[in-house]
Amino acid sequence: MRLAIYEPDIPPNTGTLIRLCACLDVPLDIIEPCGFPWSDKDLKRAAMDYGVLGEVIRHTSWDAFWDAFQTARPAGARLILMTTKTQTSFVDFEFSQDDILLVGRETSGVPPEIHDLADACVTIPMRPPARSLNMAVAASMVLSEALRQTGGFPTEDRKGKEEPA
Repeated sequence: MRLAIYEPDIPPNTGTLIRLCACLDVPLDIIEPCGFPWSDKDLKRAAMDYGVLGEVIRHTSWDAFWDAFQTARPAGARLILMTTKTQTSFVDFEFSQDDILLVGRETSGVPPEIHDLADACVTIPMRPPARSLNMAVAASMVLSEALRQTGGFPTEDRKGKEEPA
C-alpha cells in the first residue's frame, strides 16, 4: 500500500500526511510541483520529526511519478483515485495490499487525463450540501480502511513501550 499526493497546495496537509504515513509505515509519493516551498515552516511543523521515520519520495512531475509507477508496478497493483466525481464509496470498495491511493490537490483535485488513468475511483459519502473534506482527513480515512481490509496496519507489540505524550 502506498499513498500519493498530486501537486499539494497546503503545507500543513502535506506535513500531516508525512506524519501519518511514517506512523503507519506506508510509503508516501509527493508529485510536484508543490504550491509551496519544500522548506515551508508549516510543512515542518505538521510533519514534526516524523519525516525521517517514513519513506517519502518526491517526484518532479506527474510523468516522473507515472514512469516510476509503471516501472516498479507489482502484478495486480492499481492506482485508486480519491475523488468526489464517483458514486463508489470507499467502504464498499475492495482494496489490495499493492494499491496506490492517490489524492488530488486541495484546490482542484486532478486533471481529467489523470482521472482517466485511475484503475478505480472512490469517494467518501457525505450528507448534502457538503461537497468535500479536508484532503488530509479524506486521505487518512481511505488509507485507514484500505489498511484495515488488507491487514496492513503495523503489528509491532506495543506492550510496555512508552507512548508519546
